[in-house]
Amino acid sequence: MPRRGEGPDFVEALARGLDVIRAFDAARPRLALTEVATATGLARPTARRLLLTLEELGYVRATDRGYMLTPRVMELGMAYVGAQSLWDVARPHMEDLVRHTHESSSISQLDGSDIVYTARVAVPKIIALRVEIGTRFPAVVTSQGKVLLAALPPDELAEVLVTPSRSGVRPYVTPTPAQIESTLREVRARGWALADNELAPGIRSIAVPVRDGEGVVRAAMNVTVNAVETEVSTLTQEHLPHLQRAASAIGADWAVWQSRPQKHLPAGSPAPAGLPY
Repeated sequence: MPRRGEGPDFVEALARGLDVIRAFDAARPRLALTEVATATGLARPTARRLLLTLEELGYVRATDRGYMLTPRVMELGMAYVGAQSLWDVARPHMEDLVRHTHESSSISQLDGSDIVYTARVAVPKIIALRVEIGTRFPAVVTSQGKVLLAALPPDELAEVLVTPSRSGVRPYVTPTPAQIESTLREVRARGWALADNELAPGIRSIAVPVRDGEGVVRAAMNVTVNAVETEVSTLTQEHLPHLQRAASAIGADWAVWQSRPQKHLPAGSPAPAGLPY
């Protein structure tokens, strides 16, 4: 059973509906009613009502063998990305980076103990894991995650490190607390992070922070390669300088976007969408 809120305003029905959406993933794109009920810990009648509601709203469609999500679910994730304007700011710099490196690049942000991909420009190369916007991975075994964890205050970092991953991914390597501490200390000292066959065999990546107008780390940006094809030295000596310049340019443009004049709204009107920080 997923963790539940305890506040007086917590809406259980909404939480259950989100549980149903999260029950679907790349390994389970189609689920029968019984499978949804089992995955969410809900009674079959409750799961059925939620599925029918989501179907009526356009987020789920029924098939002969069960239920599937529809592309409309992407609106939920893209609303977050669009609210930040991160994709619009990052895209030209990421595309330029990919042209220089001929490798895929992504931007991620921290959510609990996971990273979540919020922007990506990919090249058609075979890697061990499928990655797309919204993909989650355990932060401690990814280069982007290491960058983001290294930027946290000590008390917040300690809380994050004991939070269970919700990615559903079992990493190839499980670092000890001492190894994590040593790695993050090194990342803080040099300003970038490397992940070498840690998330999965054959995946090697390097990442740097993306900062806002106040110099605060808000995201991490990487270059990912096939470890069989590309040596660590290529990442650190050839790709890293391009990556650092791209991240710096994104941060500068993001700062300009943050500082843009805001339209004055009538009293009582909602504030314009912006960074959720």
